[in-house]
Amino acid sequence: MNYTRRNFLKTSAVSAGAGIAALSPLHLPAQVGKTKNAAPKGKMKLTFKPYDLQLRHVFTIANSSRTTTPVVLTEIEYDGLTGYGEASLPPYLGETQASVTEFLKKVDLSQFSGPFEMEDILTYVDKIAENNTAAKAAIDIALHDLTGKIMGQPWHRIWGLDKSKAPSTTFTIGIDTADVVKEKTREAAPLYNILKVKLGRDNDKEMIETIRTVTDKPIAIDANQGWTDKHYALDMIYWLQERGIVMIEQPMSKHNLDDIAWITERSPLPVFADESFQRLTDMMRLKDAFTGVNIKLMKCTGMREAWKILTMARALHMQVMIGCMTETSCAISAASQLSPAVDFADLDGNLLISNDIFDGTTVVNGKLTLNDLPGIGIKNVKS
Repeated sequence: MNYTRRNFLKTSAVSAGAGIAALSPLHLPAQVGKTKNAAPKGKMKLTFKPYDLQLRHVFTIANSSRTTTPVVLTEIEYDGLTGYGEASLPPYLGETQASVTEFLKKVDLSQFSGPFEMEDILTYVDKIAENNTAAKAAIDIALHDLTGKIMGQPWHRIWGLDKSKAPSTTFTIGIDTADVVKEKTREAAPLYNILKVKLGRDNDKEMIETIRTVTDKPIAIDANQGWTDKHYALDMIYWLQERGIVMIEQPMSKHNLDDIAWITERSPLPVFADESFQRLTDMMRLKDAFTGVNIKLMKCTGMREAWKILTMARALHMQVMIGCMTETSCAISAASQLSPAVDFADLDGNLLISNDIFDGTTVVNGKLTLNDLPGIGIKNVKS
């Protein structure tokens, strides 16, 4: 079903006035039902399968290393169309392919008349069990892809965003030996406008100095809770600012908000919550401790809640970053639909793997480049 421009504008306007409780334009079943080309009623079919992502390089952060990331890929079929979703499962997230599979087996979409009951569907999914946020995101992303395809529109357009305003994405340089760091930097620097460096071990300054022998491009820092003393952290931030660093993620433990607030108040650089931040309900607790939040679909249950977080963050005068796990172009393209509205983007998860099975959002001259394909903007499934 393709919307006319008039019907599309009508439904977008209805959504814009709905308030933070229903920020997604998919608060629309009544509107859709009134269109001449309303989709025939049918049943949605959910299928899913495990898949292992192979990383191009060993990926090391402050407290772990890995060469693969397990995911679960989802599909929701309805009226001849298929929406695709994904749950990415890095070890620290606490979910596994087995746990996601068990969760998805409990999801019964047959009780709903169609995908445009998105608010009801995702509220129901969220209540099936506590946590399981990546499993919930796999449903959310597939529903958004499906409904966008039914409307014939990409989600950045449904949300009223200008794709030309999508930012450059950071590209991550993991913790490693000086020689490997130089090699990775030489590969990345010509292709990306901003790099991201994982710190939080005992070689932080060596990492930065090594990269600076190769490039002077801006750098974002993720300390991954690795700093333990607030005075050391603040001194490091000042040292980093002098070397072209532009932002800091999660300088200290997620449990240590008082010290993080102390750092943020004095920091010359914006300080973003990552491990401290999961879902919309965390916003009020963090608003005075951080400059901004890093939204990740796998932590916040998907695109619906991500849009609500973005809106609330702006109301609280906070900055916004859109981030990712190691993911295929499915989840990356879903997250990129929000990217024209954020301050920083870290959507390189698909660039770190060698066996992506989707085509979607690309990086051109370091900048996220969204296409106009409907839904989340993916095509050419390769498996």
